[in-house]
Amino acid sequence: MKEKRFKTRSVEETLALGERIAAMLHPPLLVILRGEVGAGKTTLVKGIAAALGAASEDEVTSPTFTIVHEYAGTSVRLFHLDLYRLETEEQIAVLGIDEMASYPDSLLLVEWGERFESIVQRAAGEIYMEHGEGDERGLIVRLKE
Repeated sequence: MKEKRFKTRSVEETLALGERIAAMLHPPLLVILRGEVGAGKTTLVKGIAAALGAASEDEVTSPTFTIVHEYAGTSVRLFHLDLYRLETEEQIAVLGIDEMASYPDSLLLVEWGERFESIVQRAAGEIYMEHGEGDERGLIVRLKE
């Protein structure tokens, strides 16, 4: 597994880092986004989506209550999932992850995916985010080679 570490000091830097990370993500791919509530996972997805031409930063919102948001770009179909409110593998099974992952251009970014064995088994990597002081964030990107 290849690992890269990053640090950002502002929301703007986290958004910009999304562009660098987007270049590392080659569909079809499922990546788990890990970190506490408020760590900046959705902010990072905003930067990734914008870099991939799937959605503008303003169009990307947290899927906490809708579970899944889909953004269609010219070269990628981005699915942003938030599994925080789900509790069982049965709930995961009815989401249609197999269908989402079946597209050759699909990129699934899954918040709270580490809580479910089926997602962990599918994942080709993870992005871990942690709070620093103020707006500072530490990120570790781990992707299978």
